[in-house]
Amino acid sequence: MANTYSQVYIHIVFTVQGRQNLILEKYRVDLQKYITGIISNRGQKLLAIYCMPDHVHILIGLKPNIAISDLVRDVKAGSSKFVNDSKWLHSKFSWQNGYGAFSYSHSQIGNVIGYISKQREHHRKSNFREEYIALLKKFDLEYDEEYLFEWID
Repeated sequence: MANTYSQVYIHIVFTVQGRQNLILEKYRVDLQKYITGIISNRGQKLLAIYCMPDHVHILIGLKPNIAISDLVRDVKAGSSKFVNDSKWLHSKFSWQNGYGAFSYSHSQIGNVIGYISKQREHHRKSNFREEYIALLKKFDLEYDEEYLFEWID
């Protein structure tokens, strides 16, 4: 019987509803662990994760048994429920609609892991909007400003 072999690496980026700084540092590691569990339970391999106060970067090795959109939906739904059930905030927590998904080759994985792990340092130099638009341009993706995340500047 033939086997299926694949090597697909996806960098996923999504943001907090209203781009509010709601992911407090004291909860960041717990949220990252929870998201890691969701990804693992869906049979995917997490390579890197970093939750900034207003957005998340995830790098996964995506197996062909799930669509990216289904995985992101599960991560967002499960993690927002976790944050709300944990009562970290006085209001309801949710993620904005949409996400970015960018593919990388195996030879680029080390650089992407380094980039994700250094998010705090990176954002001392540029904001999320600049970062996200730079990713869209790097991957030559057409976009309409009207349909990007809600920006709070």
